[in-house]
Amino acid sequence: MSITVNIYYTGENGNARKFAEEMIQSGTVDRIRSENGNLRYDYFQPFDDPETVLLIDQWTSQDAIDVHHASPMMQTITELREKYGLKMKVERYISDEGGIPDKDTKFIVK
Repeated sequence: MSITVNIYYTGENGNARKFAEEMIQSGTVDRIRSENGNLRYDYFQPFDDPETVLLIDQWTSQDAIDVHHASPMMQTITELREKYGLKMKVERYISDEGGIPDKDTKFIVK
């Protein structure tokens, strides 16, 4: 099982993108990616909303997320969110242990 968390950061005047850029340039993203249990930590920007950045954050378990939330990096992330005046919308997904059903694989181009 893995847990995927989609975090939509929304700001004004390009602040969501500036936040993501500072997260990357400061090395915080690399430190998070090297944490035990982190499977993915990637930013994306929707075509139709330049004021929002999507973070796809994936972990092996809730325990791994809890350790991350207790780490000093969370203080850095919180300070940067405040610096850029961001609002957040969060979605959580648990992996489908059975994987993609055979009847759906015909729609996937490899």
